[in-house]
Formats: sequence, structure tokens, C-alpha cells
Amino acid sequence: MTEDTHKSGAPWRNFYGRIHGKTLNKAQIDYLEEDLPGLAPGPVSWEENPDREKLDLKTRFDGRPIWVEIGFGGGEHLVHMAQTYPDIAIIGCEPFVNGVAMCLGRLRRCGGLDNVAIHAGDARDLFDVLEDGSVERAFLNYPDPWPKKRHHRRRFVTQEHLEPLHRVLKPGAQFRVSTDIEDYVRQTIEEVPKAGFGWLAGGPDELHTPWEDWISTRYEQKALREGRTPHYMTFERK
Repeated sequence: MTEDTHKSGAPWRNFYGRIHGKTLNKAQIDYLEEDLPGLAPGPVSWEENPDREKLDLKTRFDGRPIWVEIGFGGGEHLVHMAQTYPDIAIIGCEPFVNGVAMCLGRLRRCGGLDNVAIHAGDARDLFDVLEDGSVERAFLNYPDPWPKKRHHRRRFVTQEHLEPLHRVLKPGAQFRVSTDIEDYVRQTIEEVPKAGFGWLAGGPDELHTPWEDWISTRYEQKALREGRTPHYMTFERK
């Protein structure tokens, strides 16, 4: 064991966001206990998969193209995309238990979807077990802004996160980022191209124009109420 690994062999990965929020209600506990195990994309955790064997997503999703959403919040966008594009499969990553429970509730209310998987944990652990070039689109919607300058290294748009994302995306795949934080836009535009992405900026107005298949989430509605401007950025994996 080295200083940067656990006894299990897992690397030390600092996760700075919240894992738990308000106390879950009975229904949410039921969702987590009854629905979450069947929605796993496969063995992702270090305890289940210490050798980091790659997931067989072709079998899991009948050969459908794979999309990934990083930090899906309450699942509004995740469920919307799965319903809009039934011929793709989308894996959502979210370590915040309350958000996972909210998403599971949404899935129950729409009758369940066979093209959704949920990893209730750090996206980096999922990236470990995805084949190179296996993902055709990725989404990062309203990520934790970490507004203090000394915390900017905690943001997703750092090389620690972007390099493994680049590896699992296939050439030409889209990486979409939405945020209402001006400085997050700055860091995104600076850091994402360094990781091997091209910014598909068609003009100054495009930065404030949502995608045609976009659904406004509760985070975006809060930003609008508080007077912040949404930004939408599309990058292409080189």
C-alpha cells in the first residue's frame, strides 16, 4: 500500500461535496432499497470490482449508444433525455443520496425506463471501469460552483476529472456544460480544451442559447430567480 491508496487498492480521491442532506422519507428509503440495486450499470465500486475490470455495457444496454451525466442533481435532465432518446442508454452519476432518491422517484412516476443506469457515487470511479472511447455524449449541468478561489481546484473542470472523461469519450463525442457562474465559465473555457476538447462556439449569442433538447432544471430556475444568467457550452472530444 502506498500513501495515495486505500488498503483495498482504491486511490485516495478527495470528494468535497455533500453526500447526505435532509432526512429521507419512507418512500425515498424504499426507492433506494428496492430500485437502486437493479439500476446499477455493473460492478463499479472498489469492493465489488477491485481489479477494475471494464463493464460490459453492450450487453447491459443491448448495444445502444452510451451517454453519461455527471452529477444529475434531482434527475430532471437525466429522465428527460432518457425519455426523449429511447434508443440511447444514459448512465447518471450522483453521490448525493437525496438527489439519487429524487431521481428514483421520478423514474417510478414515469413507469421506469430500460435505458437508464445510476451510479450513486463519484464519476471518477465509473470512468475507471468504462472502456476507452465507449461514451458518445457527456453532460455536466450546474455543477457545484465552489465560488471561493482557494476551492477552484475542487471543480469538475480540472485535469484530474477531464483527463479520464476524455479517455472514455469516443472521438467526436460531445461534452455539454451548463452553469450560471461566470467564473465557472472562465475556468471551463480555459481547462476543457487543455484536456483535448474543441469548443464548438458558433457565436457570442450561442453561449446563452440552450440546446434544442434542453430542459430547465430546478437549479436553473433558482439561478434565474436570483438574477444569474445561464451559460451553455458544447465541446467536442478530439
